[in-house]
Formats: sequence, C-alpha cells, structure tokens
Amino acid sequence: MAILTNHLRKQTPMTHILVTNDDGVDAPGILALARAMRQFGPVEAAAPAQNQSNSGHKKTLFQDIHISEKMLDGDIPTLAVDGSPADCIAIAAMGLRNWPPRVVVSGINRGENMGQDLTYSGTITAALEATINGVPGVAVSLANRFADDPEDYAEAARIAAIVVAKVIEHGLPPLTILSVNVPMGPVRGLRLTRQGLRVYNDEIEREGNIVRMVGEPPTGRVDEAGTDLWALHEGFASVTPVHLDMTAHHFMADLNAWDMEV
Repeated sequence: MAILTNHLRKQTPMTHILVTNDDGVDAPGILALARAMRQFGPVEAAAPAQNQSNSGHKKTLFQDIHISEKMLDGDIPTLAVDGSPADCIAIAAMGLRNWPPRVVVSGINRGENMGQDLTYSGTITAALEATINGVPGVAVSLANRFADDPEDYAEAARIAAIVVAKVIEHGLPPLTILSVNVPMGPVRGLRLTRQGLRVYNDEIEREGNIVRMVGEPPTGRVDEAGTDLWALHEGFASVTPVHLDMTAHHFMADLNAWDMEV
C-alpha cells in the first residue's frame, strides 16, 4: 500500500488556486468560483462527490474513502472525494493534489454562513483545514438557497475574486481564514464584520423510531451594526476573519477565580 505524505508542505506556494466546496463537485457554485479564479493562474479542484452540507469539520480516519478523477468545466483537474470537505483538503495536502497552492477557496455555498453557522458549515471547515495545512483559506457563501445556475453566482464570484486578490497580495495570519458572505440582491459594497448571533428555528418530526430535523431557516439580529447578519441585511457583502484559537480569553480571569484544585 502506498503511503503519501505532504512533502511539499514547507516549499514556496505554487501558482495555482485550489477550489473546493460542500455542496458537491457538480454544484453550480464551485463551477462559478473556479471560472472566477482562473484570472490568478491555473485552477485545480478537490470536492465532495456528493452534497456534504452541514458536515462540520469531519475528518475521516481509518476508513476507506473512494476517490475519482474528473475534469471540471472541461479542463480543470478535479478530485471527487466520497467524504467531507475537510477530507478533500486533507488528502489533497497529503499528496493527491499539487500542494501547496497559493490559496484554497471554498464555495460558492448555496446559502449564507453567518454567526454560529460556522461550526456546522463544510464550506467554512474546508477553508479551516487549508489553514491547518499552512495555506490561506477563503470561504465564500451566497445568501440564496435556491441558486441553481452558475449565473446565479456571478456577483458572488466577482466579490470572491476581489477578496482572493487581496489575500494573494497580503497573505493571512496563521490559522486564520476569511469568511465572505454575499447578499442575494445588488451588492452595495464590502464591509469588514464580526460574527453575529443566529437564532435557529429547528423542529423535530417523528414517525415511530425515525426522527427528522426540519424547520424554517435561521434568523437573528440584523440591527447590530458591524455583524455579518447586519451587513447582508443592509445589502453589503461581509468579510469576517475567523481564527482557529477558540479559547474564551475574556473568561480566563473569571475562570481562574474559581480556584479549582485537585
């Protein structure tokens, strides 16, 4: 059995862009994104073979993962992975794609990823897996859950290219990604934002021993200026820096006062 490792990890980034998503390799959003990334150089892709929305940061260990090669848009070398978005980036980094790319761009997601959505989103966690492997990651989401044609993603792809150009120019700090959300209507501009607060409206449907989580899309406060929810409500695309250090630093002093000892 061949063992592949990421022997390129410490080398200078190559000139290509790697795109991924969580809606699946055949989703229109990744096609629109890949086309927009061509302006920065060659594009490669590694994406789930099937829809993996809301898969979170799942990494498949010690289990078989089926992969296949295909061409996206006729000429973009693409790895279709029967696994999560994080799996796609992890195995790409370990030798199944040219690594490292200049940047990993994840999306364009069908539906926004704001507030606590980031913990569920395969789009976000693919970008996080990229930064874990030393490559800048950008996640792009469109606030249109019914977009089903690449043209529906044209404006989001344009915004993605603006952000990616700046990431290529300036880089990103370690373990940090950018989460970009684009409103469905005309975009008034870009706003640097923080995560807002989502309210989930999930419900349970039960039929015997079978349950299903359903409900209306999440809502949340849109009147709190400076949040991603506020920006999209006001017609702006939001750019939120997200860091993998999830330590609650503001709580450390209070926690220390608990005087816990063993």
